[in-house]
Amino acid sequence: MKNLIYTLLILSFLALTGCSTAELKNTNIDEKTAEGTYNLATYYAKNKRYEDALARLRTLKNKFPYSKYAVMSELKVADIEFQREFWPEAETAYRLFKEFHPKHPKSDYVSYQMALSQYNQLPSTIDRDLTDAYNTIRYFDDVIQSYPKSEWVASSKEYKNKTIKMLAEKEQYIASFYFIREHYLSALGRYEGILKRFKGIGVEEDALYGAAVSAYKVKDMAKAKDYLDTLATKYPNSDLYKKAKGKIRE
Repeated sequence: MKNLIYTLLILSFLALTGCSTAELKNTNIDEKTAEGTYNLATYYAKNKRYEDALARLRTLKNKFPYSKYAVMSELKVADIEFQREFWPEAETAYRLFKEFHPKHPKSDYVSYQMALSQYNQLPSTIDRDLTDAYNTIRYFDDVIQSYPKSEWVASSKEYKNKTIKMLAEKEQYIASFYFIREHYLSALGRYEGILKRFKGIGVEEDALYGAAVSAYKVKDMAKAKDYLDTLATKYPNSDLYKKAKGKIRE
């Protein structure tokens, strides 16, 4: 029985090796060269055989350290980590690539992918910690400011605005928390911060309402009138304006 099991294991190994060899022949890839090893890694990555791809890229770096494909393999590692949605690993790989190759022709792409890897790590709900959102904005700003003619600028601006909106909604969430519990002084401070920091993001109407009512509740009539007037000017048909006006008249 032991001999039979051993024989079956050997046959299985040979079958797998034969399949791999046949597959390699079908691709017309010469794995003995740097280019061939890189192409094989690319082939494996395309077919979602990520560990095989990464193993070939490590081999390439060791066997052909001065080849142009060695540098290409570093970027390919980052792309593979991104492809399989290993966001922290992808971010680190892109960042290291950028540090070692700051003048690489694809630096704009690397910077964008690094930002997108960070963005994909942000929580899906605003009640979670959004500290990393500030790094995300900084990364996208790097693309926008350092590579103004890059094809990745438009997308970077879009993702940056999404990230800013998340932060604005987080502040709105905190302000509402204080407002509902009638901690109006704390709520006022939060609403005023929103109005200063997050213009044109889509939270201004709610913030003006909260600021007007909160100011009224803490008996700061000058601020209450100012925020109510601004709400009337910018959103004259707003239900929140009518609601705030009714509360402030109480």
